[in-house]
Amino acid sequence: MMKKILTVFILACLSCVVYAQDNVIDEIVWVVGDDAILRSDIESQRLYLQNEGQRFDGDPYCVLPEQIAVQKLFLNQAKIDSVEVSESQVIQETDRWINFVINQLGSKEKVEEYFSKKISQIKDERKEMIMEQQTVEQMKRQLIGEIKLTPAEVRKYYSQLSKDSLPNIPTTVEVQIITMEPKIPFEETDAIKARLRQFTDDINSGKYEFSTLARLYSEDPESAKRGGELGFLGKGSLLPEFANVAFNLKDSKRISQIVQTEYGFHIIQLIEKRGDRINCRHILLKPKVSDKELNDCMTRMDSLYNDLTAKKFTFEEAATFISADKDTRNNKGLMVNQKFESDNHSTPKFEMSELPQEIGKMVYTMQVGDISKPFTMINDKQKEIVAIVKLKARVDQHKANISDDYQALKSIVESRKREELLHDWIIKKQKSTYVRISDGWRNCDFQYPGWVKE
Repeated sequence: MMKKILTVFILACLSCVVYAQDNVIDEIVWVVGDDAILRSDIESQRLYLQNEGQRFDGDPYCVLPEQIAVQKLFLNQAKIDSVEVSESQVIQETDRWINFVINQLGSKEKVEEYFSKKISQIKDERKEMIMEQQTVEQMKRQLIGEIKLTPAEVRKYYSQLSKDSLPNIPTTVEVQIITMEPKIPFEETDAIKARLRQFTDDINSGKYEFSTLARLYSEDPESAKRGGELGFLGKGSLLPEFANVAFNLKDSKRISQIVQTEYGFHIIQLIEKRGDRINCRHILLKPKVSDKELNDCMTRMDSLYNDLTAKKFTFEEAATFISADKDTRNNKGLMVNQKFESDNHSTPKFEMSELPQEIGKMVYTMQVGDISKPFTMINDKQKEIVAIVKLKARVDQHKANISDDYQALKSIVESRKREELLHDWIIKKQKSTYVRISDGWRNCDFQYPGWVKE
């Protein structure tokens, strides 16, 4: 207790400026409990959110320090309750973010220029920030616990809403799909393998660097910008065929054998191993579909469409036994929403904007039960395929009602309940936590007014 009092006293007595070798380098603008919030903390967060394309609801120099202060309250409670998060997940998320920013800005040098820091500093700061974010989320889950709502509570919430305030439920559809992939001639795959073997010879002979050939020829556009570098990843983040070869590489001077995955053909070069994670480069080449093969595939799908409309067999049977789409064929062709940010994640429901563009265009004018004519599209593996879709169900945009939209209303009530519980906890925690805000940083319309104590 004496140590805590001394820490708070020292922070409170500090002038709001931090000095190094008589030069002003930073400024303490808030103190929350034992922790200081620096101007640089706020500026780093502002740059990070700006790079993510987020907009601020108000003055960022009011909004951001309060957000950081709220986070400090949760982190303080996490220390008391000994809440921990997985370090490996934090490292993986840090590497993912660093790779994303490098891709966005073009190079490590441009990232360093943008943040005015070395990449190692940026990485350390981001790791700490992600560690804190995940700890806060874990603490929130522990504070809230499992929210169990009865149907009566959901109905009560619904009954208290006026017609004007009822939430809008956007149009959703359920779609079944059958796909067929054009055949790739052996001559095409042989040519690609020969080209990758030539790349390997050129690298081994010293004629070219692996990274140079990746930038010039790899058909994975994101990693090609970084000379084929993928960043540190665990086995679970890579395709099994790719991971099995990459994790068996021992020498960074040796190039892997040719690896075939659903994306195409690769060669791999080891950069570094760290425990159960690996950083490597790769060059990806994809077989090209000829017009003849695409037309042949379209002809086969036309025949299938005619058989379906003649009711020789059902769409569900064709999806199960004919479709090349392994993600849907065991589900009678029914597509499942994989967008994590969607309210419909892991369900067969899609808002129109959540469908692949080519499918959305077809479904837009279809009636329930209609089957589309064959069309070409690029799938999630970036392959050109031919598809047929059936509109299984459609629920048009409408005001929520308890009979059709119970689950949506239940989610809204659960979300509000969580917000209320966290809001009440923050208000209570504010009262028992030492807080000091520097002059010039107090004149804000804070979400939680208890920060400024008279």
